[in-house]
Amino acid sequence: MRTATSALRQARLARPMARRMFSSSPSRLDRYGFIGLGQMGFQMAKNLQSKLTPTDTVRVFDINAAAVQQLKGELASTGAVVESVSTVAEAAKEATVTDFETKDYVVTVLPEPVHVKGVYKEIVAAGLSPATATPSKKPIFVDCSTIDPSTSRTVAATVAEAGGVFVDAPMSGGVVGATAGTLTFMLGCPASAVPAVEPLLMHMGRRVLLCGEQGAGLAAKLANNYLLAINNIGAAEAMNLGVQWGLDPKVLANVINVSTGKCWPSEVNNPVPGVVPTAPANRDYAGGFGIALMKKDLKLAIEAANEAGARLALAESAQNLYETAAQDEACKGRDFSVVYRYLGGKE
Repeated sequence: MRTATSALRQARLARPMARRMFSSSPSRLDRYGFIGLGQMGFQMAKNLQSKLTPTDTVRVFDINAAAVQQLKGELASTGAVVESVSTVAEAAKEATVTDFETKDYVVTVLPEPVHVKGVYKEIVAAGLSPATATPSKKPIFVDCSTIDPSTSRTVAATVAEAGGVFVDAPMSGGVVGATAGTLTFMLGCPASAVPAVEPLLMHMGRRVLLCGEQGAGLAAKLANNYLLAINNIGAAEAMNLGVQWGLDPKVLANVINVSTGKCWPSEVNNPVPGVVPTAPANRDYAGGFGIALMKKDLKLAIEAANEAGARLALAESAQNLYETAAQDEACKGRDFSVVYRYLGGKE
C-alpha cells in the first residue's frame, strides 16, 4: 500500500514540469480568490499579495468590510493587485485550474464548519457546475479552515459533483506563523493535486505535508491540537507546582526543557511571565493562540474521536477547563497559556 510520504515524493518528482507550466504568457492575468480575513486569514492574504506579481489579481471577501479596507491599507507597494468584492461568488468568479497547471485558486479561511458549508454552497450555486467544468478546466479550492473531517468530506463531495476540486489544508503555526509566513500546511487531497497546491501555500508558509486523501489533513491537525491542548495544561500545572514549592520559574523551565517533560508549551510558549521573553505570558497573555480557539479545536477533536471510535481519556477534563477558563474575565480573549493564571499560578 502506497504511503502518504511516497505519494508526496512522486508528486514532487513531477514538480519541475508543473512549475514550468506555471509561467503563463505575458498577456494572461492570473487570478486568486481569498475568502476570510480573521486573525489568520488577514496575515495569510498579506503574504500572498506581497509574494505575487503586479500581473496577478487577488479578489478578497470578508463579511467584515472594515477588515477588507484595513488589508488594502496595509498591502505591500509591490505585489498583486487586490480587488475587494461584495460577495463570496465574486471572489470565486472565474477561478479555474487547467490540468492543475495554471495559477487560479480560491483560498478559504473560515471560523466554523457551518461557515465552510455556507460559503461553498453559495459558490456552487453561483455557477460552478459540470456543464462549465471539463477535464482541462477544473475550479480548485483550498480550504485552510480548521473544521471536522466529515464536514470537509461532505463539502468536497459537493464541489466534486459540481465539477471542482477541493483540498483541505489546515495549518499550524498560529498568528505568529501566519504573520511571518512560516505556517505548516497539512494536506488532505490526491497526490496529483500537490504540484498545483504547494506553490500557492508556500507563499504563505514554510512546509506542506501531504497527509493522505480528503479529510486526512484535518485529522492530522485535530490530533496535533488535541495533544497541544493537553500539553498546555500539563505545562501550566507543572510550572505552578514547582513555583509553589519555591523554584525559580526560569530554573524549573530549564530543567523541564532538557528533560523528558519538554514540549512546545514549556519551551516556546511557557505560561509563566518572565520565562520566555517572546511568549504571550509577558504581554498579559495578549496575542498568540486564543483560548476560545483552543476550546473550539478541542471540541472538534473530541467530535472526530467519537465518530472514529477513538478513546480520549483526558478530553472531558481538558474541555471543562478550557470552557470555564475562556469565560473567566481574567482569562477571556487571551492566549490559551492563560490557563496558568486560571489555575492560580504566581505571576
